[in-house]
Amino acid sequence: MAVVNDELKESPPKTGEVIRFGKDVCGDFQAATSREWTETNGLGGYASSTIIGTNTRRYHGLLVASARPSLSRMVMLSKLEETLVLKDGSRHNLSCNKYPGIIHPEGHRYLDEFRLDPFPVFTYRAGDITIEKAVFMVRGENTTVITYKILSSPGYLELLVRPLIAARDYHWLSIENSSFNKRVDCLDGYIKMKPYGESPIIYLANNADRFEQAGYWYKSFEYQREKERGLEFHEDLYSPGELGFLVKEGDKAYIVASTEGRKMRSVEVLESSEVLRHNEIAEAVGMHDEIAIRLANSADSFFVKRADGLPTIVAGYHWFWDWGRDALVSLPGLTLTLGRYDEARDILLTFAKYCDEGMIPNRFPEKSKEPEYNSVDASLWYFWAVHKFLEYTNDYDFVESNLLGCLEEIIKYYINGTRYGIKMDRDGLISTSDPDVQLTWMDAKIGGWVVTPRNGKAVEVNALWYNSLRIMEDICDKLNLKYRHECARLANLAKKSFELVFWNEAGGFLYDCVSEDGVDRTLRPNQIFALSLPYRLIGKEREKKVLDIVGKELLTPYGLRSLSPNDRNYRGVYSGDQRMRDACYHQGTVWPWMLAHFISAYLNVYGRNPNTRQEARRFLTPLFGHLKDAGLGTISEIFDGDPPYNPRGAVSQAWSVAEILRIYKEDLQ
Repeated sequence: MAVVNDELKESPPKTGEVIRFGKDVCGDFQAATSREWTETNGLGGYASSTIIGTNTRRYHGLLVASARPSLSRMVMLSKLEETLVLKDGSRHNLSCNKYPGIIHPEGHRYLDEFRLDPFPVFTYRAGDITIEKAVFMVRGENTTVITYKILSSPGYLELLVRPLIAARDYHWLSIENSSFNKRVDCLDGYIKMKPYGESPIIYLANNADRFEQAGYWYKSFEYQREKERGLEFHEDLYSPGELGFLVKEGDKAYIVASTEGRKMRSVEVLESSEVLRHNEIAEAVGMHDEIAIRLANSADSFFVKRADGLPTIVAGYHWFWDWGRDALVSLPGLTLTLGRYDEARDILLTFAKYCDEGMIPNRFPEKSKEPEYNSVDASLWYFWAVHKFLEYTNDYDFVESNLLGCLEEIIKYYINGTRYGIKMDRDGLISTSDPDVQLTWMDAKIGGWVVTPRNGKAVEVNALWYNSLRIMEDICDKLNLKYRHECARLANLAKKSFELVFWNEAGGFLYDCVSEDGVDRTLRPNQIFALSLPYRLIGKEREKKVLDIVGKELLTPYGLRSLSPNDRNYRGVYSGDQRMRDACYHQGTVWPWMLAHFISAYLNVYGRNPNTRQEARRFLTPLFGHLKDAGLGTISEIFDGDPPYNPRGAVSQAWSVAEILRIYKEDLQ
């Protein structure tokens, strides 16, 4: 059996637990600010912060609105400053901010508990007073609801809340300026502002007893995560005034922040609807398992409808939009495992619509309607997504009527040639001939420097190409199309050539890339796809050798390293400014999504039985524990290659969640 790292020997995960933290974590500023929550609205907008409400990123905010769905996001409401005023005039500040050299106020000292149940719930305790705050978004709207329920109080108290407005692009930072429009319109049940000419109106519906219009700037909020990323990390926010709620035990105060401008609906109805939606997601996953339910809820967060009404998948939070490769890798785990077959159909149709010269878009950029076609493998992952769709639905009629033309176009152009010199060579393998463009998933580029040059024949591209031909052969066979014979001929040629071209006899593994300049003996995880995809390419003994060396050198508790630690170019910590981070991105950084393919490869090689499944579950144990770190209930984009394997990058990544959920449900139950 494959040899793996001893670091993976940990206890199995517990199930049935709500994610919660008590005073030991909430009262520890560093521990608390390392844990983030994110709620989404299905438009690309979100609400997000840390468990104590201290924003540590420019991307944090209670209302980050998708101003033009799938084109841009704006931080409208950054946060709320909250203070309890008791009968005797004493004040308890519940907020917590980081300013240069100081934490003020220290409201996290009053936070008795944070839990994700199903959305963020904060329980504050100050003497005899207990208040429960909840935050959730309304599906399909740029609307965030914040409620405060008085669980216990010896008498009346006043809750004072100051909104802090940013009204800026989520990539930027706000600085005090004279262009900010401070006008506030106070209407029945809500106030509204339009801070800048190009920004949406922000509406703050509420049931406050009074609003005191006394605006001023809060200066120099400090965002620790931006500082770590080598970016500007100070921001000024504007508060238009103070809302006052006179409340007693049993009362509920609320603020509804929105750009919608619609008539206010019952907060209780909105909350019940959101709870019901989460319950439906839990039912859809079909497993009475808290891990699967958490992953299913996270999976739901990545579904977005574009401005043109077409659905797509957001690659990650907080700063990613829709990437073709990520969406297609993620599609089975995010849709099919949850029985969301109609959404899978719609997403496949979306990408088929934009197929051009046999290429599926790699990215739909922000603020642009023109997709980017700069990926050699996105089109090949499309075949894998279609294959998984057929496994779950057997809906060949849909594929024949809607996708077959796209599939044929991809194969035709990959044989004859398309952008960037992507073309089938005489040996039946796919090659690229543009060294200046990063076409594989290892796509970091700094100026003109392609950090991981993989021009020529990349190992995973050709594993995907062979699988695409076999998948097309199967579809044609099912539909009784003669094209199946040509697909079979090309697939046989590709398989025969693959082992001859890529096998590294001296190393006992597959070359990462082969070109006219020679072979790349770098030990990377890309070779795992030759073992994990539906149609495998090398003999059983060689498969075992590949699995063994990948397990020894690349497998970590959280995924596969992108480069062996024994390589002189290995970088074990992903940190520093943008250039430093890009230089590390695929040079040792750990990728969780590839762990699913390692597990598939392991089960393919050693069979699927109770013993191998139990061993495979052990590979996932640390990631299950990670659901309570970094992005709560979700899986980070990447991890450091060196212990303690700190989570890095985006706190919630679509293919990380999708692939772990897929392998967990399909193979490990």
